[in-house]
Amino acid sequence: MFEEIIQLKGREKGTTSIILVGVHGDEKCGIEALEKILPILEIKRGIVLFGYGNPRAIKANKRYTEANLNRMFIDENFTPKEKESYEYQRAQFLKNYLNKADALLDIHASSIPNSRAFIICEANAGEIVKFFPVNLVVSGFDRVEPGGTDYYMNTKGKVGICLECGYMKDPQTTRVAEKSIFAFLKARGHVNNDLIPERQLYIQMFKKYFAKTDKFTLSKPFENFEVVEANQPIGIDGQEEVKALKRSQILFAHNGTKIGDEVFLLGEEKESLV
Repeated sequence: MFEEIIQLKGREKGTTSIILVGVHGDEKCGIEALEKILPILEIKRGIVLFGYGNPRAIKANKRYTEANLNRMFIDENFTPKEKESYEYQRAQFLKNYLNKADALLDIHASSIPNSRAFIICEANAGEIVKFFPVNLVVSGFDRVEPGGTDYYMNTKGKVGICLECGYMKDPQTTRVAEKSIFAFLKARGHVNNDLIPERQLYIQMFKKYFAKTDKFTLSKPFENFEVVEANQPIGIDGQEEVKALKRSQILFAHNGTKIGDEVFLLGEEKESLV
């Protein structure tokens, strides 16, 4: 059911776009949104591809089965074990379709309760995401956390957009995904555009912290984009206390159980999308 890419084509010429859902199989909002949208959607111009990112993980209701698919879209040397993984092979399959498109919308959700919706993109997506019903736009991920589908598109000179719809168990995330899909389609010219730009806040990520030991413990639970002050403790890495170097906003903070775990990111507010 989820293996193939669905293509809708308009009668008029236009751009080619791709929308992915289920890159992380337990993040259901995008899948549920497509189930509602596809039966009624009519594309007027161009071509739109719709893809289920990780079919095995979707069926298993797991983030991934063998490896994080959203770290597989990078031109680096993978280990033999990683190359044997289902997710690595799936990334190669999806690249064929990413290469056909000019712009991507990849829909995700967070496992952290009370998470707010936000957009991950770079400045080249500004004229698209300004129509999304989401007031927080975050840049800098290409530098601090490469390897996602949006990163891949940006490296090819195209537009990559990742949408985090909020807490994965909140039913409202599906509605955010639906509205954002329509905003993307309208901004890309695939359907008529009657949208008004949103007022948005901008944050640029500048640091990702990897655990140095097999025991990283947060000093407390952090909500996404919670403000941490300069010298505020964030966690204990083995025996070492880890502190914020400057006033920042923290994202995706969680405990780590092995060396190299991605345990938090830090960003700072900006006046524009950079």
